[in-house]
Amino acid sequence: MLFKHPEILYALFLLLIPIFIHLFQLRRFQRIDFTNVAFLRKVTVQTRKSSKLKKWLTLLMRLLALACIIIAFAQPYSTSKTAVDKETETVLYIDNSFSMQARGANGPLLERALQDLFDKVHLAKNISWFTNDTQKKNVSVQDFQNDILDVQYSTHQLNPSQVLLKANQLFSKKKDVYKQLIYISDFQQREHFPDIPENLQVKTVQLQPVKASNVSIDSAFIASKNSSTIQLKVKVSKQGETYSEVPVSLFNKEKLISKTAVEFNGNSSTTMVFDIDGSEEFMGKLEITEANIPFDNTLYFSINKPEKIKVLAINEADGGFLQRLFDDEKFQLTVQGYQALDYSLIPDQNFIILNQLKEIPSPLATALLSFTDSGGRILVIPDNDSQINSYKSFLTTVGMGTISKSNQQSKQITDINFSHPLFQDVFEKEVANFQYPKVNTLFEISSSGAPALRYEDGKPFLVQKNHTYLFTAAIDQDNSNFQNSPLVVPTIYNMGLQSLPLADLYYTIGNQNSFAVPIQLGQDEILSIRDEGESFIPMQQSKANHVKITTTEDPAEAGNYEIIRKTERIQNVSFNYSRQESQLQYQSPDNWKGVENFSSVNDLFLAISEANSIHGFWKWFVIFAVLFLIAEMVILKFWK
Repeated sequence: MLFKHPEILYALFLLLIPIFIHLFQLRRFQRIDFTNVAFLRKVTVQTRKSSKLKKWLTLLMRLLALACIIIAFAQPYSTSKTAVDKETETVLYIDNSFSMQARGANGPLLERALQDLFDKVHLAKNISWFTNDTQKKNVSVQDFQNDILDVQYSTHQLNPSQVLLKANQLFSKKKDVYKQLIYISDFQQREHFPDIPENLQVKTVQLQPVKASNVSIDSAFIASKNSSTIQLKVKVSKQGETYSEVPVSLFNKEKLISKTAVEFNGNSSTTMVFDIDGSEEFMGKLEITEANIPFDNTLYFSINKPEKIKVLAINEADGGFLQRLFDDEKFQLTVQGYQALDYSLIPDQNFIILNQLKEIPSPLATALLSFTDSGGRILVIPDNDSQINSYKSFLTTVGMGTISKSNQQSKQITDINFSHPLFQDVFEKEVANFQYPKVNTLFEISSSGAPALRYEDGKPFLVQKNHTYLFTAAIDQDNSNFQNSPLVVPTIYNMGLQSLPLADLYYTIGNQNSFAVPIQLGQDEILSIRDEGESFIPMQQSKANHVKITTTEDPAEAGNYEIIRKTERIQNVSFNYSRQESQLQYQSPDNWKGVENFSSVNDLFLAISEANSIHGFWKWFVIFAVLFLIAEMVILKFWK
């Protein structure tokens, strides 16, 4: 028990005064003569014993009454030891990811939690709080209430380790402080729970949906394409309840093109096909109707007018394999002989292949250097009879390194750098044993570039530095069987694709997305991206014949957007939310060591209020004082 005014308790020493008065009787008895004292002596003994007991009880009641009054004025109370001994700091984390759209007993989980926080947070003083994309430090309750109901859903979700790290940044650096983190989330499964620091108390509220069910449009891709028709395949998946069929609608802008029902037939996912007119642009939207988690009910995509990647092959050897590789609607291949090369074609290309030239003259080297400086890409395939000095000069100019005379030594190409951009997403797994291609004669190279393919002794067969690729051996049929190897297609074909990364069908918000817009900008001109309600200027690099655009967090909302130069629309691009939040798999914070878990926000604040509340007892002591006074009166009146 604690006292608000403990100094008043010194008044208890005053209770000694009536005790001393009682012990030292100051009243003198008067003697009176009486004739028959035998009977009176017996009565007197009995009366003195009774009177003495009565006085002690009366004194006790008065002392107790006075003691209770003194203690009541000292205002006794009780509370938790932590609330008294330490200053308390509270940081609140609110998970506002899309999975919190799931419906609980009283509506969407996030909206219900925000309303409960608005109603209950007055129990606190200043508070620091953060979500997946915002944070506020040491704000007043009024400011918190002004902001909390405006929290919107976010494309991100912090994992538990990130939440602890960010909360630590909002706590002060004081040591003797009671720190508590309030963690409100559905705890969608992302990673294992981390260890909690010793000086931190974590209180969690796991918000759970009534039904863990969802239907989502996962992805879409072009399965086939010809001059008139594009075949679009759409993957739709479900979780939880059995959905017999779900209607899927296809729109071009706001015009309904097709509507059909997808049947799961007991499967967790299924794929459906739409045929789209391939002769015009298509600003598409796929849509389903599902009430539990609506963010993944829509998938946006854009099909622009076909732009071709311009490839120039400068041949002094047989280039038939290049014609087969780039015989694709994505490419526009131009073949030139070395002796009859039209230099005016070079600036307009995206990818140039030097196919086993005997030499690289200075005018060509100068034109190629200007081409790479403007963002173009080059593949250099040497010839066994190449003039080393000519190649040395060119490779030094483009920063590739130096090359030395050839060695007639047969070597196998055994090592694939699977992390190299050329081979990302090419192989389902790292292949350790395959039919190795080989070369008979090769060049030695000294370069700081990144090897993509290596020989069996670890030396590079294909190396990249900036925008230049170099084979260290001729790959014609006389020197190598590389043209017949399965590696030739992903290697050289991807070089062409990456020379002008045209916009994909759609991109995911929150990822780093890069694509090229085939347009030449004038001085001080920029491209912007906009829709009906949002406009922003993305990060962009202007090249000779295209503009490279990079996006991460922008745009904030999924949708179909237009790429604009001043007022001119160049092409369309689409962005969608990540589908990770569609997976309704949860982990229980009860398994998180050292965490106190609550089933609702109301239960959490009730427990916090109970722990921080002050229980006053002065009223009880006033009641006891009155009771002791009543007991005294009863003794005085009825004691015989």
